[in-house]
Amino acid sequence: MIHNYPDLTENLNHSLAQLHHEIPETLKGFGQMARSIHNDGALSSKTKELIAMAIGIAGRCQGCLGFHAKMLVQMGCTRAEFLEMLQVAIYMGGGPSLMTAAEALQAYEAFGGEQAG
Repeated sequence: MIHNYPDLTENLNHSLAQLHHEIPETLKGFGQMARSIHNDGALSSKTKELIAMAIGIAGRCQGCLGFHAKMLVQMGCTRAEFLEMLQVAIYMGGGPSLMTAAEALQAYEAFGGEQAG
């Protein structure tokens, strides 16, 4: 499946805004969880974001691929870091994760990750 990840995330943002309006407490709680991982602790925020991307790959979540790829590019994730995370995701998830890892690389490149390869 081919996705335009910038368009996908923008479209999802519109739906997420609607959900925020209709189920505000749920989205408020989710937003608080998301913000809490963006601070360095025992793990850097970039490491946490790489873990989130790996889980998105394992879950075959296209929206997750887009949002986490965008964030990783903004955080300055190198192609080498991204590829190493893909190796772990593929190792842990086998063939299905290999296919989704290829899509994750497309998302990373769509947001200009390390100037798109």
